[in-house]
Amino acid sequence: MARIELESPVTGVIWKVTAPPGTSVVAGDTVVIVESMKMEIPIEATEVGVVAEVLVSKGDQVSEDDPVALLETA
Repeated sequence: MARIELESPVTGVIWKVTAPPGTSVVAGDTVVIVESMKMEIPIEATEVGVVAEVLVSKGDQVSEDDPVALLETA
């Protein structure tokens, strides 16, 4: 199995974790939502897999390119 890091596309604050560890996802499913400049920006799964680990919590500050979750793919 491969592990893929999902990264924040912007600097902001984690607004919501929508897919906790163990959740099955397909490409395009929202895993985490980051708020930046009053906009909600979804961080989406890039492949079919399972959320192995969420590295952030609601309210956490993140910078652009910070890892926010790990996906396990087949």
